[in-house]
Amino acid sequence: MSFPYVHELETRTLLSEYQGKKDARTLKSWRDEGGYQRVRKAIDMSPDTITDVVKESGLRGRGGAGFPTGLKWSFMPKEDGKPHYLCCNADESEPGAFKDREIIRWTPHLLIEGCLIGARAIGAEHVYIYVRGEFFEDTQHLNKAVVEAYEAGFVGSNIMGSTWSCDITIHTGAGAYIAGEETGLMNSLMGNRAEPWAKPPFPAQAGAFGMPTTVNNVETLSTVPGIIEHGSEWYRQWGSEKSPGTKLWSCSGHLVRPGNYEIALGVPLRDIIFDVCGGTPSGKPVKAVIPGGSSTAFLSAAELDCATTYEGMQEVGSSLGTASPIVMDEDTDIVRAMRRIAQFYAHESCGQCVQCREGTSWIVRILQKIESGDGRLRDIDTLYDLCEQMTGRTICVLADSVVFPLKSSLDKFRAEYEAKMTSDKVAVG
Repeated sequence: MSFPYVHELETRTLLSEYQGKKDARTLKSWRDEGGYQRVRKAIDMSPDTITDVVKESGLRGRGGAGFPTGLKWSFMPKEDGKPHYLCCNADESEPGAFKDREIIRWTPHLLIEGCLIGARAIGAEHVYIYVRGEFFEDTQHLNKAVVEAYEAGFVGSNIMGSTWSCDITIHTGAGAYIAGEETGLMNSLMGNRAEPWAKPPFPAQAGAFGMPTTVNNVETLSTVPGIIEHGSEWYRQWGSEKSPGTKLWSCSGHLVRPGNYEIALGVPLRDIIFDVCGGTPSGKPVKAVIPGGSSTAFLSAAELDCATTYEGMQEVGSSLGTASPIVMDEDTDIVRAMRRIAQFYAHESCGQCVQCREGTSWIVRILQKIESGDGRLRDIDTLYDLCEQMTGRTICVLADSVVFPLKSSLDKFRAEYEAKMTSDKVAVG
């Protein structure tokens, strides 16, 4: 099915072209489509040239932070005599996001190509693909693809007859959300608890096993082969100056056509919700949208004309995140939705930081109190105070991941919170 704005890449890496076609997972099928020729091209390029091409393309990290990929690669030290590692973050645990899983499931060789090119750029001798433990079936497909790539000489020693060697190891996690944070991921990879560490040192200085490491998301690395094949200007024909290219959108919630769509950055969010995804099944108005996964700020129905770029989302007080909009129609109980989000983050807190460990738990208790009808107006003030005490005061941003949706829900839907408080309780509060 074709929708407006859905962009088909010349390299045929669009998810919808492969979804449901099992043969696309095999090496033979992938090579028939020109697979691994991008790796051959990268081997003939210098690492600095690869980095420069990706830098010029403007590709930004697709894991949520949106940091420029080429710039991140350039931080790796050169000729330091140490092993370099590339970690592919496939621990997709953000509620609302399901794009990386589909890449692994349907186009595993595309991801392997991206990993190899990234490793070539940073001088890495080993790639670790850290996959979410719940992705059992998908990990089997990826394992098979890696074995095929080794047997064909695309991974391992003297790749494609060159003097360059690089190994790939797949490591499965155990379902911890915090392992999606890059330093938590590396701690887990090394056999420790998935607890983030304070920076500096940054991963490019001392990451996995104490060696220089770069961490990139699945979608980020899967985008690289097309850029290497066609060039930076080809990629920049879509999107905006600050947010070039296309993005996989994982659309869920109250939608007629939920799913994954590859769309040029910059399209109004309203068009994605209504033109691409068909609006709400009931035809009822949209009340709210969390645009980038559950850790991003709520948008009201009046804010849906914003541009789906990193800068466009910032202008309306939210963020692009993982581009995983969760759509809520007018019947949605915002307080209940926020309570469930808060419970998730309270459960997933690693407990290192007091502000996060205690703050998330207290937010849940207060929201449960309000939802049950026992709240007071002063509880809203307490929630605002907790937001202030938790923002930017922890090792990682898990605490902030609760604050962003909570504070925005209080700002934009305060009336719903107050409506759950009886008139006498409001007066007492």
